[in-house]
Amino acid sequence: MQIEKLNLTNKWDKTFPKSENVNHNKITFYNRYGITLAADIYYPKHINGKLAALAISGPFGAVKEQAAGLYAQKLAENGFLTIAFDPSFTGESGGYPRYMASPDINTEDFQAAVDYLSNHELVDNKKIGIVGICGFGGMALNAAQIDTRVKVTIVSTMYDMSRVIANGYFDKEDNCEARYALKEKLNAIRTLEYKNQNYSRAGGCLSLPVDDNLPDFIKDYSAYYKTKRGYHERSLNSNDGWNTIGTMSFINQPILKYVNEIKSAVLLIHGEKAHSYYFSRDTYNAMINNNKYTKNKEFITIPNANHTDLYDNLDKIPFAKIVEFINKSFK
Repeated sequence: MQIEKLNLTNKWDKTFPKSENVNHNKITFYNRYGITLAADIYYPKHINGKLAALAISGPFGAVKEQAAGLYAQKLAENGFLTIAFDPSFTGESGGYPRYMASPDINTEDFQAAVDYLSNHELVDNKKIGIVGICGFGGMALNAAQIDTRVKVTIVSTMYDMSRVIANGYFDKEDNCEARYALKEKLNAIRTLEYKNQNYSRAGGCLSLPVDDNLPDFIKDYSAYYKTKRGYHERSLNSNDGWNTIGTMSFINQPILKYVNEIKSAVLLIHGEKAHSYYFSRDTYNAMINNNKYTKNKEFITIPNANHTDLYDNLDKIPFAKIVEFINKSFK
């Protein structure tokens, strides 16, 4: 098949410092839609035998140079081979038009990462897992529902993107009238943009200072994406956001319908004070409902942590617990 060539940067442009304990370089792989994906690969400098491997992505609207890369590097320090990848249409990955999202294609992105890892010479292909952060936590669980090669899934500070797009925050717009109004608005934009041959952007996080009257989680997003802490030039959330109609298909495509059929190990992690806590709570309850495989499922709550604390706060992200859970799952 024809592989799209990407122009990848060679400089270290992450939002976190480079570890001296792991090797790092850029790689590419492709998904079944013919889109070439860009990733950073991390692995320990001293290797004894084949390694367990993890594919990592998220948050939704972020790039691999942000939280996903931090997770990948930290887990590589603990003995895993990891890749942090940009989803289709974003970051350094291919795909056009830009800044689109798809429950199908983004789930395929995880499966394509598993394809790559399953064939890597340093990887034990019986020990492959995936890690999803924020909105890509839901996508990781969607992949775990259908990919039997995935032996463990770690979900951190998860969003169920289908639920929040269809129902609004806290399910306040969970009614047919509200959904119809949203669809009318988005379809009007589609008509106009096709006529003008110009795709607009929905806008990323708000610039600082953020209005004090806005919810705390809006302020938290800006404090991460709009400051030196987490800003990145290729990040949608740091800049102009998604294609305006880019997430429209999530409205009627629930991605977690069969979450209670996952046989492999799953760990969900969420901050006690996160506005998004209900996504992980409800997903965990659905996952263990009528599921014979509950002993390898776990949900932990991090005290005094908000949503974005689990992006990069090394005092709050429970890496020791994550490593323990992964190793136990691979035995």
